[in-house]
Amino acid sequence: MVGTSAVIESMSSAVNGKEVADVRFDPTAVVPELVPAVVKSEGVDAAVNGGGEEQKREIVLGRNIHTSSFSVTEPDADDDSTGDKEAYMASVLARYRKTLTDRTKYHLGYPYNLDFDYGALTQLQHFSINNLGDPFIESNYGVHSRQFEVGVLDWFARLWDIEKDEYWGYITNCGTEGNLHGILVGREVFPEGILYASKESHYSIFKAARMYRMECEQVGTLLTGEIDCADFKVKLLANKDKPAIINVNIGTTVKGAVDDLDLVIKTLEDCGFSHDRFYIHCDGALFGLMMPFVKRAPKVTFKKPIGSVSVSGHKFVGCPMPCGVQLTRLKHINALSSNVEYLASRDATIMGSRNGHAPLFLWYTLNRKGYKGFQKEVQKCLRNAHYLKDRLIGAGISAMLNELSSTVVFERPKDEEFVRKWQLACERNMAHVVVMPSVTVDKLDNFLDELVEARSIWYKDGDVKPPCLASDIGSKNCCCPQHRMIS
Repeated sequence: MVGTSAVIESMSSAVNGKEVADVRFDPTAVVPELVPAVVKSEGVDAAVNGGGEEQKREIVLGRNIHTSSFSVTEPDADDDSTGDKEAYMASVLARYRKTLTDRTKYHLGYPYNLDFDYGALTQLQHFSINNLGDPFIESNYGVHSRQFEVGVLDWFARLWDIEKDEYWGYITNCGTEGNLHGILVGREVFPEGILYASKESHYSIFKAARMYRMECEQVGTLLTGEIDCADFKVKLLANKDKPAIINVNIGTTVKGAVDDLDLVIKTLEDCGFSHDRFYIHCDGALFGLMMPFVKRAPKVTFKKPIGSVSVSGHKFVGCPMPCGVQLTRLKHINALSSNVEYLASRDATIMGSRNGHAPLFLWYTLNRKGYKGFQKEVQKCLRNAHYLKDRLIGAGISAMLNELSSTVVFERPKDEEFVRKWQLACERNMAHVVVMPSVTVDKLDNFLDELVEARSIWYKDGDVKPPCLASDIGSKNCCCPQHRMIS
């Protein structure tokens, strides 16, 4: 091994009367101390490890601090210990798999379809698949899955009624990226435009406004969670001199409410906005793929004056990694697209590098299920959602279910341990269960039985009352003592 004396050889030379070090690089030299020293734990970890006086760490929302971790340790220089290292890692992974299996049993509050089997794709995990740049233009990087990506995009183009030569899109790394891209296209089409979004829109919409330094108007909502077009009209008329960029929710985050796309368009027209003065992005993260199969549902289609649609791939579709699909009109994309010599391609995406495995998973499940398969799963979800809502109401628990939704909103459980066990998403006095294809009636029954039993303990002495949800879901859906007496 070459020591540090061989790494740097210093010679002095006079430059303008000053001594200057001439450092020569030795490519054969080895850094003697490869592993950095272990950083001492501070704050919560220090208190746990006995590392001195406890320093309080800021707690987000007052709970859910994560303090455990699986340490990364350097392998020993002795090759004979490699087997022990492999055995240790195997045991850690085995325990982690058991944890995943257990937590999956109690997964209700987040919109992920956990019912999938992609065993046929394990043969592809050994490849580094990266869909760099534009999906429709070949790059110099040959290990890609563009042929699958474009096939998936064409499938969604048919679903949303736009011809192959009229759309552009790509498979995103998550639903938020789809929203960021849709809003960005709107901003590029109308640089001076104002972004309008209901207050119950996904937080990524307001993140986009901050990132792009856009003027943003939050629009009020109805009790259902839908955009209030009366308030929308007031805000449009107050800014009539500027183009409008609108986010339309195809299923809001908490209540699963679907904005009335036709009414949004009519409101724009009534306020004097011609079709060349507004851009509509449809955030269909969860319900964008469910809506086409729901009777009486407003149709999301590019035959209407919309600019883009995005949907998540890891939600209703059931992809095992976060991903999404974003489609926009081809005529809009030139404002974003630029040549990249390094790739021998063009790029109009947000991230550039994209998960090349995601298109394979999406292509596989779309081929297996098709339109008819998704229709059956939508019907199952809606049926089970109504079952859950009816049982909640029957047990005297406040609950609401929008007509076009599989998201059941109900009274927030009093015990946070119960919330964490069932992985419920909560806001104010509300919690919700998102009924996905992987949520069975048996799972709902187990949840309901535990909830009813737990409530009998939480509220047994009468000193503590269940919360009133009238202001959140309407008095007719509220089963608090006050509104139960009225009804």
